[in-house]
Amino acid sequence: MKTRIKELRAKFSLTQEELAKKVGVRRETIVFIEKGDYNCSILLAHALAKELKTTIDKLFIWEE
Repeated sequence: MKTRIKELRAKFSLTQEELAKKVGVRRETIVFIEKGDYNCSILLAHALAKELKTTIDKLFIWEE
């Protein structure tokens, strides 16, 4: 699954570490999510979307 996390982090001048702290995970978790190597929980997806001022649907790019 692809995401817009990296793009939105840049928009808000957030590092992976800063975003991770804001949503309560390790930096490595953000790395894996950005790479598409980790499917996060709906709670984490919601926290990321809220922090990046977007919706879950706009944050994650669903592929078939």
